[in-house]
Amino acid sequence: MIIAIDGPAGAGKSTIAKILAQKLGFLYIDTGAMYRALTLKVIEKGLPVDDLNGIIHLAKQTKIELLHDSCTAELKVLLDGNDVSKSIRETRVTKFVSDVAKIKEVREIMLGLQRKLGLSTNSILDGRDIGTVVFPDAQKKIFLDANFQERTLRRYKELKDSGYPVSLQEIENDLSNRDKIDSTRETAPLKKADDAILVDTTSLSIDQVVDKILNILNSPNE
Repeated sequence: MIIAIDGPAGAGKSTIAKILAQKLGFLYIDTGAMYRALTLKVIEKGLPVDDLNGIIHLAKQTKIELLHDSCTAELKVLLDGNDVSKSIRETRVTKFVSDVAKIKEVREIMLGLQRKLGLSTNSILDGRDIGTVVFPDAQKKIFLDANFQERTLRRYKELKDSGYPVSLQEIENDLSNRDKIDSTRETAPLKKADDAILVDTTSLSIDQVVDKILNILNSPNE
């Protein structure tokens, strides 16, 4: 079974998908982490984000693995064999990940890996185009959203709690830019699949969102 969870940055996709995967015993596939890993490599190689040919060539030579720690239930992201789970969350990566992710050829490379992982077992995938492009035939599709102010505050708190020195204005600018790039890119833009169920998380706690989605998943009419 494939469960697709899509939505904009800061809507809570990764947090919710991870919890659902644990409760259901499904494999959690963080597609955003894959693009972040490649973006990190682009930055460390000193490639400009508008060097499309250079980034595409780099992507073809890059190995990205998602490993789940059975003891901690944490997701480890390996980039060419190195654990970059923390590095990919840095603001320098966040700033450019949408620019890298919008490249058609990069998305095609990632698409193959995402489908291979997803079809290996019961899986939950979260991203921007899971229900529309990666797995358009997914048995269950959820589109998570929240108003811009709430998404900004969540991302700000997340980064501050993780020790990253960021300002609220920086987060607002970053999310606004990412929303624009993600929703207007030519290849696989962010949008709600016609058969996806919208869940507005603005005024809901994490537990409330999880319970709501579990009810949706268990409902034969949804």
